[in-house]
Amino acid sequence: MTEVPIPPAERADRHTLVAQQARRLVKLLRDIYGRNPFYTRKLDAAGIRPGDIDTLDLPGDLPKLPLTTRAELLADQAANPPWGTVLTEDISRYTRYNHTSSTTGRPLRWIDTNESWQWMLECWKAVYRGARVGPADRILFGFSFGPFLGFWTAFDAACQLGAHSIPAGGMSSQQRLAMIDAVEPTTVCCTPTYALRLAEVAEQERNGRRPLSESGVRVIIVAGEPGGSIPSTRARIEKSWGARVIDHHGLTEVGPVSFECWEARGFLHLNESQFIGEVLDPVTLEAVADGDPGELVITNLGRAASPVIRYRTGDLVVPRSDACPCGRTLRRFEGGIIARTDDMINIRGVNVYPSGIESVVLRFPEVAEFRSTVSQSAALRTLSLEVELAPSVVDARAVVARLTEHLREAMALTVPIHVVAPGTLPRFEMKARRFVVET
Repeated sequence: MTEVPIPPAERADRHTLVAQQARRLVKLLRDIYGRNPFYTRKLDAAGIRPGDIDTLDLPGDLPKLPLTTRAELLADQAANPPWGTVLTEDISRYTRYNHTSSTTGRPLRWIDTNESWQWMLECWKAVYRGARVGPADRILFGFSFGPFLGFWTAFDAACQLGAHSIPAGGMSSQQRLAMIDAVEPTTVCCTPTYALRLAEVAEQERNGRRPLSESGVRVIIVAGEPGGSIPSTRARIEKSWGARVIDHHGLTEVGPVSFECWEARGFLHLNESQFIGEVLDPVTLEAVADGDPGELVITNLGRAASPVIRYRTGDLVVPRSDACPCGRTLRRFEGGIIARTDDMINIRGVNVYPSGIESVVLRFPEVAEFRSTVSQSAALRTLSLEVELAPSVVDARAVVARLTEHLREAMALTVPIHVVAPGTLPRFEMKARRFVVET
């Protein structure tokens, strides 16, 4: 494995970096005003004429620009189907279609030109640099290749890097494992949940194949869920595969936003050479201090054909500005994406996040799969947990007792736990849905 050089844009001093962001934001506003109906309306309503702007003092001038929400974009598409009015170019110039995975509502459609797609590929190359993946690598994509953006940009970026790119869509887990045996990739791209699912299937078939830890895979780049930065989930994946987990985070409507570097586990670098990121209190919308949690708000600087400006991602992060051992000067998020603002459920006065449950449950190697369910009983919400245990477990009651105690310590709640038969709970290739809220 060789180190991949870090480009100057990722090592620039803060003054230089912020000045570059300001120049690019001024250019973006000038380029889209009058051409992008959605943002022309928003800027007009805010009394902003981008043609009159020569410079921006960042971050001080950012609050002058209006925030953008997913609800706005969905309403715009409903009123102006199918694409909405957030497009800057003539429709004939758009060549790529994707939509969101719709885990929190109806999907949001998003389209790109060749130029905006190429910008996203450049963002993904930063992810590969952080993972020390380059032309000598062979990358397998355990991804369905449907309309969800997922690893589409990762695949195209890998081809441009010169890496050997192997699509594994439309295959069963057994077929993907057979392909890993046959072609011996060095890198796998998938969701954290699916990395665990492949490990589970490999264990079930351990008499007919070599262990995953001997497959030659050295890096697993995960995305789509917060699991890659949850220590218990990461540890389980790395133990099963004998490989390093590298986390990555992005959104269909925003692009590939952040990435983990090899030198610092559990931190995501915000790719500030291509994005402006703010971390705001979700209620007051004021900037939070370094080390305090807040909602990530993103402006992408290179996707002018379908941009988002000050977009409320709903992702909760803890910003850190201290130096990273890798040498990058990009700000980091400690613990990756902690949770989503729309995932929080209040149970008897306690705020509960799905990632908080996962962080406890997956510490237990005895648990093969789980599902948490929030039910409404009269005026109160209740939380319960279903778990499948590994076949090797002898004393299920002892495991349940220890898990109950760990959940009580972590969440200040007593959570009823029900052991279900093996194979009862669903498995997932893309984003897992282990947190069910009954209505």
